[in-house]
Amino acid sequence: MLKKILVVDDSSLIHQMYRLVMSRYKCEIVDAMNGQEALDVLALQKDVQLILLDINMPVMNGVQFLEKASQSGLPARIPVIVISTEGKEEDTIRGLRLGAKGYLKKPFNPADLYTLIEKILPQAAAA
Repeated sequence: MLKKILVVDDSSLIHQMYRLVMSRYKCEIVDAMNGQEALDVLALQKDVQLILLDINMPVMNGVQFLEKASQSGLPARIPVIVISTEGKEEDTIRGLRLGAKGYLKKPFNPADLYTLIEKILPQAAAA
């Protein structure tokens, strides 16, 4: 069962949308507004099970976050799904090479996100 998801996006409206979309999993949503905040959250909260990551953010973008996180082995421990409006194919490929387990382009259909989560974390389907 999925218990805690870290949402990394610089839009508070997107954070609200994720709370609504992810309510089906009855899990806790933890917010970070950029990659640096996400690293800080992960240093304190060891029970995050999934990261939903935007690419285009201030301070530290999603690719920079994945670069830093991969140095510590994080993507191997916590699955990352990149969800971004960023249309640059090279950023998507780079994110996947840095350990992201999947990619969705905004706007997305919630059913596509559920399918991807349940493929990456089969135990999430038990929710």
